[in-house]
Amino acid sequence: MSTPRPKSRRPKSRRPAASVIGGAWLVPLAGHWIDAALAHLASHALLVRVTVVSLRGSAPREPGASMLVHEHGTLGTIGGGRLEWHAARAGRQMLGSRGSAPVQIVDLILGPELGQCCGGRVVLWFERLTREDIPWLQAASDSARIGSAAAIETRFADGAVTRTMRSLPPTAEVTLLRDTGAESLLESLGPQRPPLWIFGAGHVGQALVRLLSELALFDIHWIDSRPEFLPRGLPDCVTTHACAAPVDLLAAAAADTRYVVLTHDHALDYELCRAILRRGDAAWVGLIGSASKSARFRARLRRDGIEPKGLTCPIGVEISSKLPAAIAIAIAAQLLRPSATPKVDTGTAGARACEGGCDGACASCGAPRREDP
Repeated sequence: MSTPRPKSRRPKSRRPAASVIGGAWLVPLAGHWIDAALAHLASHALLVRVTVVSLRGSAPREPGASMLVHEHGTLGTIGGGRLEWHAARAGRQMLGSRGSAPVQIVDLILGPELGQCCGGRVVLWFERLTREDIPWLQAASDSARIGSAAAIETRFADGAVTRTMRSLPPTAEVTLLRDTGAESLLESLGPQRPPLWIFGAGHVGQALVRLLSELALFDIHWIDSRPEFLPRGLPDCVTTHACAAPVDLLAAAAADTRYVVLTHDHALDYELCRAILRRGDAAWVGLIGSASKSARFRARLRRDGIEPKGLTCPIGVEISSKLPAAIAIAIAAQLLRPSATPKVDTGTAGARACEGGCDGACASCGAPRREDP
């Protein structure tokens, strides 16, 4: 009787061990650091805020940029790279050493000390905060909201910190003052956001507000006649208005407001543009649409006795995609330019040929449409 042969065992292939993916998104600091600190201290005992107070030469962030360091990570950014890594490490050391000074000022030369090629010099203010700081933080937040105070002075002398509310903001976002044996930081209680009114909550409108609200650089008023298109739970920098007659709201807009018009109704778009341009005090007016729409609106405005040179249409930096989110990025990029000056129609052949009122079928109207569905 033959003995059965043992089954051959093929060696198992050895796959490289998969790397563990367990990272998290870096969290931006929306709004002022004081409000973010209040929210964090409600559930955590300690926090260190790091603020750029001055710089010379090239640096990753501007004076006033802040980051909060806590036991689990950071909120916000002072520019990333080695500078931020160094600041986060120093902040964690302050968290673990309650006996150290509550305020530290660090002067860093980015090139020789941190190996960054920016070539600048940055002064950072480190301040440890505990739940004992909640009352003054809340008072500062309330004062900024109701307008009773515009700035706060933090004075560090003889190992103690004192704070004073001021009605006038500093000349700069932050100002570091150094006296004999004392150092003071004078800073604005709230960002001076320029007003931005966005008419329309369709696909592009929602994508644009979602993008700009995270930046918290504008005081956004978002208007649509359809309340179901205006989401809830938006950041503090966004105020929504559900209004059946959006044109009627324009009387409440401040001078030097930026406007973006991208509603679902071309007739409403025109009424808004006409009313905004008639005011004559807008910082910037952008209208979503094609070259054909631009030409028609300009011709109608002139017939109505309004010069349309302040109208930017089409809006957004030049891109090829027609996806709503991509168009929103293009519009945001244009708004974030140092001066959102009107991209006045320079008299392209298409615009000139269509001002007579063609039906959109002529060869010069072949530019891609940018219309919000």
